[in-house]
Amino acid sequence: MTEMLSYLGEMLTYPFMQRAFVAGILISICASLLGVSLVLKRYSMIGDGLSHVGFGALAVASALHLAPLLVAIPVVILAAFVLLRLSENGKLKGDAAVAMFSTGALAIGVMVVSVTSGMNTDLNSYLFGSILAMSRSDVVLSVILAAVVLVLYLLFYNQLFAVTFDPVFARATGVKTGFFNVLLAVLTAVTVVLGMRMMGALLISSLIIFPALTAMRVCRHYRAVILTAVLLSVSSFVAGMTVSFLFATPAGASIVVVDIIFYCIFAALGAIRAH
Repeated sequence: MTEMLSYLGEMLTYPFMQRAFVAGILISICASLLGVSLVLKRYSMIGDGLSHVGFGALAVASALHLAPLLVAIPVVILAAFVLLRLSENGKLKGDAAVAMFSTGALAIGVMVVSVTSGMNTDLNSYLFGSILAMSRSDVVLSVILAAVVLVLYLLFYNQLFAVTFDPVFARATGVKTGFFNVLLAVLTAVTVVLGMRMMGALLISSLIIFPALTAMRVCRHYRAVILTAVLLSVSSFVAGMTVSFLFATPAGASIVVVDIIFYCIFAALGAIRAH
C-alpha cells in the first residue's frame, strides 16, 4: 500500500501527468453525466460517431496548419446538430445516421492524412489517445469548456431529466424538448472533442457509455445512477492512468480495461441482488 502511494506521488510530480489528471477528471465527470441521458435515450453510439467526425476535422486542421481543437469543436457541434435533426425528421434512423457520419468522416480523415503528411505523431495521438499530447493550452481550454458543460448540465438538470424519460409529457408541460435535445447533443460534442486528446477517437465513446451502463446494473433511481456513474468514471480514469504510467500502456485502452472490470463486478453484484 505504501509502495503504491509512493508510485502515485511520483506520478503526480510530472507536469504532463498533472495536466492529464486535471483535464481528465473534469472530462470524465462530464462524460458520465451526459452518458446516463444518452444511454437511456438509446443514443449511446453518438459519442462514437462524433469522435470519428472529430478525427476527420483534426486531420483537415492538421493539413491546413490550423489549431486542431478550435477547428474540431465547431465542426463536431454542427455534426451533432445535423445528426439530431436527421433522426428527428425520420429521414434516417439514429443508428444509421451515426454510422454514415462515423465511417464517412473517418474515411475523409484517413484520405487527408494519406495525401498530406502521413500519420504523424499528433494525429496518431488523436486516434489512439496520449497523455503526453496534453499541452498547457489544451488543459486551459479543456477546463474552461468542461466547467461550462457542468454548469449548463446542473442548470438545466430538471429539463434534461424530463426530456430523457418522457419527451411527450415534457413537451405537454411546456418544456422546449427540441432545444434541450440540441443542448444535450452540443454538450456531448464538446465533451467528445475534449476527451479525444486523452482517450483517442476510437475509445472516447467508452468514457460516455461504460459508467452509465455499469451504474445501472446496481442502481434503480436516476440520481443514484448519476452519482454512481460519476464516481465510477473518475475511479476508472485514476486507476487507468496509474496503470498506463506504471506499465507504459496507452492511456485510453488502460481506462477502458478498468471500465470493463468495474462492469463485470457490478453485473455480478446486480445478479446476486436480483436473486
